[in-house]
Amino acid sequence: MNNMRFLITLKPLLMRYFRFFLLIGLLLCGFSATAKMISSDIFIDDMVNQHGFDRYYLTQLLDKAKVRKKIIKLMSPRPRPRKAKPWYRYRKIFLNDKRIKKGIKFWQKNARALRQAEATYGVPAEFIVAIIGVETYYGTNKGHFSVLDALVTLSFHYARRADFFRSELEHYLLLTRDEGMDPLVKKGSYAGAMGIGQFMPSSFRRYAVDFDGDGKRNIWTNNTDAIGSVANYFYEHGWQTGQSVIVATQVRPNAIEGLLGLKFKPQYTLQKLKQKGLLYQGDEPKSTLSMFIDLETELGTAYWVGFQNYYVITRYNRSKRYAMAVYQLAQEISRRYAQIR
Repeated sequence: MNNMRFLITLKPLLMRYFRFFLLIGLLLCGFSATAKMISSDIFIDDMVNQHGFDRYYLTQLLDKAKVRKKIIKLMSPRPRPRKAKPWYRYRKIFLNDKRIKKGIKFWQKNARALRQAEATYGVPAEFIVAIIGVETYYGTNKGHFSVLDALVTLSFHYARRADFFRSELEHYLLLTRDEGMDPLVKKGSYAGAMGIGQFMPSSFRRYAVDFDGDGKRNIWTNNTDAIGSVANYFYEHGWQTGQSVIVATQVRPNAIEGLLGLKFKPQYTLQKLKQKGLLYQGDEPKSTLSMFIDLETELGTAYWVGFQNYYVITRYNRSKRYAMAVYQLAQEISRRYAQIR
């Protein structure tokens, strides 16, 4: 009986708490929705005040952008597989006969621009070709999404990285104004990456170059500008001309775990890595900054030492598999190209 009275007394109290938290939830939802609704207005205010855009023009332009549910779906995190695709399977996506042969043809067609880029920026032709081969299959798959649609969708309707994409939208509007481009017509990836070399708008503004001297930076249809821009990107990120990229190595078995715990950046001297158990027999000085790389082959895990140039490749995509794919594709294209010259 006492328990029954307790429950009867408790019920109104629980209901009051329930109504209280429900009200708080509704208020928070309303605040969130309001924040999303006014965020584009705040963005426009900033563009007007900081960069002198016409408010009416910018309002009309953003109203023309379409929110693409497919982009949000593509960007949304997916459940991760229990184990990432091993290197030996990932490798086959990019290192196959068709992509290598197409890379050789791209090199032959653009040999003059590639020689000029190598002379200007110190980046070997094969690495420029390989990046373009991995990113857009030599310019044949540059993306079919409106860049404006993608960036507006991700700036105001995708909370996960909204700040980043609003910054990229800002850069996009500035670059199209500065370059005299129509922001409604440019196409790219669902994340807003553009052109033959897949530059985000901020990268375009920092690293794209007018490599053929026609007064325009055209990375969408001009191979020469795209080649120069990729080479400049590498150069500005610290490419070291004539230096190694990555070299196979051995490791003391009891040192593997410690080496794998190091940062993914060339901030350790070879001497330091050797002290930690690296069995490297290369010619680089002991003071050379390096990083430890492991990748799963069909015969088991293999190990490499990556140097500054390997790290530069990862500035395109922070993935050891990606960087290795670019490196090995570059080596194979270079080897076969030399045979037919």
